[in-house]
Amino acid sequence: MIVRPAQLRPIPPFLLPFSHSPSQTRCLHQRAMTAATLIPKTTPFVPNSKTFLKLIGRDLSKHSDKIKSWNSLFTLTSEQLKELGVEPPRTRRYLLRWREKFRKGQFGIGGDLKFVEKGSATLRVVEVEEPNNTMGSATLAPGKRKVVVNVPAGEETTSVTAENMVQVKGVHIKGAHTIIGPSVQPLQGGRAAKIEVKEGLWEDRRGHKIEGGERRQAEVRAKKRGEERRAAR
Repeated sequence: MIVRPAQLRPIPPFLLPFSHSPSQTRCLHQRAMTAATLIPKTTPFVPNSKTFLKLIGRDLSKHSDKIKSWNSLFTLTSEQLKELGVEPPRTRRYLLRWREKFRKGQFGIGGDLKFVEKGSATLRVVEVEEPNNTMGSATLAPGKRKVVVNVPAGEETTSVTAENMVQVKGVHIKGAHTIIGPSVQPLQGGRAAKIEVKEGLWEDRRGHKIEGGERRQAEVRAKKRGEERRAAR
């Protein structure tokens, strides 16, 4: 009888050490990419966690000594924030909401500016090409339009190249060169302005409850009518 050598069978991948299927490799890569995007980069206007807490307001800057690093700001959970003393719950929800907005690139005014020095950004009005504007005006030449740009402190608009020109969102021009916007401060001469980091610059203001708010309004009004009827007797 002829004895044939036993046919070798391949070892299943899950038994091999440090082996990953293509789907597992993709999954690990996606997790690594997700972890990298969890913590956004700082911006010149928001260079650290202390500035972020100051900008969003709601008295959160008092917790800056507890949330010391940028990584901590974007990785702490609601439960961990509670343990650190960030109260009440609506304040934690507010912080988490602003954190998610910043992660998505949804900044408040000044958040995307490029030229910032010691928490202050200089704004100037410049003229750019606008082919559709054929008429012009007393303060604007034909084929031009005015925009507000962020420039390095002390520099004139003529020294700023097109590549370095950063158009400012959330502001507009009144008259010939007056820059108008939330917390925009005019500079001497009126041809420039500045935006400075300050407490609550990005704060979402809470509304004031009228007669107990939406949930208790009917109850409060009914009590008031009852009191008025009793007083009229």
